[in-house]
Amino acid sequence: MSTFNMVASMNESTVVSEYIPESKRSDSYQSEADLEKEFIHMLTEQGYEYLQTHTEAELIANLRKKIEQLNSYNFTDTEWERFFHKHIANANEGIVEKTRTIQEDAVKNMERDDGSTKNITLLDKKNIHNNRLQVINQYEVSQERNVYPADRQAKFDNRYDVTILVNGFPLIHVELKRRGVAIREAFNQINRYQRDSFWTGSGLYEYVQIFVISNGTNTKYYSNTTRSAHIREQGKNVSRGKKTSNSFEFTSFWADANNKVISDLVDFTKTFLSKHTILNVLTKYCVFTSEELLLVMRPYQIAATEKILSRIEIATNYKKLGTLEAGGYIWHTTGSGKTLTSFKTAQLASKLDFVDKVLFVVDRKDLDYQTMKEYDRFQKGAANSNTSTAILKKQLEDDNAKIIITTIQKLDHFIRKNKGHEVFGRHIVLVFDECHRSQFGDMHTAITKNFKNYHIFGFTGTPIFADNAGSGKNADLRTTPQAFGDKLHTYTIVDAINDENVLPFRIDYIKTIKQNEASHHKEKEQDRQVSAIDTEKALLESKRIAKIVTYILEHFDQKTKRNRESFDFSKLMNVQEIASSQVKNRDKVEEIKESVRMKGFNSIFAVSSIDAAKLYYTEFKRQMDKLPQAAPAGQPHKLRVATIYSYGVNESENDDFVEDENSENTDGLDKSSRDFLEMAIDDYNKIFKTNYDTSSDKFQNYYKDVSLRMKNREIDILIVVNMFLTGFDATTLNTLWVDKNLKYHGLLQAFSRTNRILNSVKTFGNIVCFRNLEEETNNAIALFGDKEAGSVVLLKNFESYYNGYDENGKHFDGYVELIDKLKTLFPLVVPFGGEKAEKEFIMLYGAILRMKNILSTFDNFEGMEILSDRDFQDYQSEYIDLYQKYKSKGNERKENINDDVVFEIELVKQVEINIDYILMLVKKYQHEGNQNKEIVVSIEKAVNSSMNLRSKMELIRNFLSRINAQTEVDGDWKKFVDEQRENDLVVIIEEEKLKMEETHKFIDNSFRDGVLKTTGTDIDVIMPAVSRFGGGNRAEKKKRVIDRLMAYYEKYVELVSMR
Repeated sequence: MSTFNMVASMNESTVVSEYIPESKRSDSYQSEADLEKEFIHMLTEQGYEYLQTHTEAELIANLRKKIEQLNSYNFTDTEWERFFHKHIANANEGIVEKTRTIQEDAVKNMERDDGSTKNITLLDKKNIHNNRLQVINQYEVSQERNVYPADRQAKFDNRYDVTILVNGFPLIHVELKRRGVAIREAFNQINRYQRDSFWTGSGLYEYVQIFVISNGTNTKYYSNTTRSAHIREQGKNVSRGKKTSNSFEFTSFWADANNKVISDLVDFTKTFLSKHTILNVLTKYCVFTSEELLLVMRPYQIAATEKILSRIEIATNYKKLGTLEAGGYIWHTTGSGKTLTSFKTAQLASKLDFVDKVLFVVDRKDLDYQTMKEYDRFQKGAANSNTSTAILKKQLEDDNAKIIITTIQKLDHFIRKNKGHEVFGRHIVLVFDECHRSQFGDMHTAITKNFKNYHIFGFTGTPIFADNAGSGKNADLRTTPQAFGDKLHTYTIVDAINDENVLPFRIDYIKTIKQNEASHHKEKEQDRQVSAIDTEKALLESKRIAKIVTYILEHFDQKTKRNRESFDFSKLMNVQEIASSQVKNRDKVEEIKESVRMKGFNSIFAVSSIDAAKLYYTEFKRQMDKLPQAAPAGQPHKLRVATIYSYGVNESENDDFVEDENSENTDGLDKSSRDFLEMAIDDYNKIFKTNYDTSSDKFQNYYKDVSLRMKNREIDILIVVNMFLTGFDATTLNTLWVDKNLKYHGLLQAFSRTNRILNSVKTFGNIVCFRNLEEETNNAIALFGDKEAGSVVLLKNFESYYNGYDENGKHFDGYVELIDKLKTLFPLVVPFGGEKAEKEFIMLYGAILRMKNILSTFDNFEGMEILSDRDFQDYQSEYIDLYQKYKSKGNERKENINDDVVFEIELVKQVEINIDYILMLVKKYQHEGNQNKEIVVSIEKAVNSSMNLRSKMELIRNFLSRINAQTEVDGDWKKFVDEQRENDLVVIIEEEKLKMEETHKFIDNSFRDGVLKTTGTDIDVIMPAVSRFGGGNRAEKKKRVIDRLMAYYEKYVELVSMR
């Protein structure tokens, strides 16, 4: 039997405190059928009802029965028909609407036959064990038997493995693979079901909230966010690599409260799929965001939430209110979703009958537009960002406002202005997000002096301990335990990296000034590696500043991966409107987002003081004045550099910790610093056509605008003193340049700006230090991870990745070894020996692409690639050929779709040849009198090795045939492309009899938007009118038109976007 160490104070925990694995292992199962059979047996032992249901008619009949049982009401046939088609299987509703039903609107109003109405509950969230759990397997979707319209018919016959029904709704779907098969195959299979059949018929499988994938040994889960993103992307050009949550990397392991992974199917079934846990997860621990994505909280988030709820109940029962014993803190590392956890905790605490109010307290600068949108999802109007305390006072006095989101500054102002207010005597739960912040000391004192019956809980990624406490005013409130009490749950950076929830770091220490050995061992707090200088003033010497700026400009594209091909990104298009919107108009301002292609990432430059920020900003302007707007790959060019600060000059550093700056105004600045910032903001206004300045309101909007444009990757380098080094999240940010002393929580907070997951190209956070912070880094990692954490948190050195390394008794091949295997096993002149060899090549070349992606940011990789460019192109051509071969196989087959073949197409696109390189070769060919056939071969090989250029091969060949001594290559190429683009489109229009003007407009809009929309009415508008007497299959013709236009779009989109 399993041993569950339950939390004694709770009725039953969702996440067990400690799980001891079953002695009976799922490793013993030898086939997928055996695994499925035993899995169902385990579920029935846990109280699930096994149901022999294989068709939609049987599924609907069971759904009716279970809803009737839940509501103690029997539908008449007409009532059921009406209710089913209006509220459950509405033809106009898809995944988003059905997810909203389960998460937010699970009680529907039904019209009876007699005209009266009755509330019908679909999912009981108050008494979760009223919900009935069933399990079915081998549910069939068939083309032949489907009686629905063509747009609701399955593309192929499919048979699903195991589905868990809750009150008859398929809410959890499980896909199993036999032991030894990669778990990714199960993930790929679900993706295929999403594409081919989940939406068919009545669309009941669109209600699935959670997917589970397992090969017996490893088991993971993920939410239908992937389906939601997937479906939305179907109307777009998705052939470009894009890592959304539709990626395997966004799947999660379940774990116990000690963060020990529970991966085996037996153990996973005993824990995650226990009736209490799965019903709790479905009804309490899912979050449907304002972006209409479903998030399933991870086990560490749920464990932390329940620890706090338990502490509230215990402290209340034992009359410990108003003491440290009534509260505690949660240590969850930066980037692990603390804000989501803390707000969900506040939401659930507000539902406790004996709690009067929950105050969720954040720093003002964290209450940005996106955060307020999320908070408004829980309680409309709960979050507001004006400086008046009138609204807060009104909320505190309103008995119906149980959860209030406010800022540290506003709560402090309310306490000072409302001595003796009646709310101070009520039962209050205060939840502080980012409780390591410096403002908390004074706030804590104010709370304990005024509130009487309170709990204080804090969430932090970097707790303050004695080692990193600094020199605060109040000796009794310097550490997090002193201020909050017990540590209730821990999830360190080591846990997060091991779980692949955040990325590790790679650190470069750059020497910019020569040093002699005698001076090397001077004061450790000073810059020991850059130079033997022991004063901040000397570190700001102009030659050193100039050297550092030169290094950044020369290496910017390399470090931020700007010299690679583009990836898809959802970009906010109305930044200024959002940044400048007032609270009262917030609901009226809608985000306008478009899918764009984006190259690489952006960066923050952390400097030691405002004087340093001014010097660096000026030097960037001076050096960039001589640079071109664009340059060949690897060459310096102009960048969009901005700066922001608000501290007074002598307040710039405190014990090398990152202190919070005031994002509300610049009153603390001296005239010189304020005038300089005014000038920098004026530069910013000219770049982005905005109108900000240093006045209070406009500076706040400038701060918000900078934040949004950083997240949009519109700013290349943001120079800061302390701002944006804590609490700021931007997935597009991958590099932190550092010329600033940092240590402990300040260091880890700053580094963690770079390690948010975005896509497979961003594999680590890039830290470039112009001071030697190696000892400080090791100390911070030891404090916030453990003494052995360095190998997890930090990437290895260049030699390890290049030559290979040994770890935990296992050897990991380096780049040299991988290339040697490639040349030995797959010489270019020898064809592949069957499918097995092809798959081995795919795996090996994928490993090389991943290794090359890491090595590309090391300065010393240049010139050490081993293979020639020609050989790389040939191997890449083979790789793309196989990709297209297996992709076409997948489209042809119904069941056997090579789900085990994983192509690193996103990484292929990062090492692509672009059209500029091809035109350079064309010029060379022209210069040599059109005689050098070797150049023609080079062009053909280069084009063939490119995912994007392959479709342009005929175009390039035709242009090459026209080259003569008078050809102006760049200009004539553009004219040639425009001419061919128009000719090709006219051919399609005439042959398919499309509407000329409408088709041109449709294509122009597609090129403008970066997406060819294939759903909705856009395609119908350009189609020819339907003849009253015409035969033919319109659906088939529409598909042919879409295929032709998509091929046309793919051929020209990169060329049009260059204009």
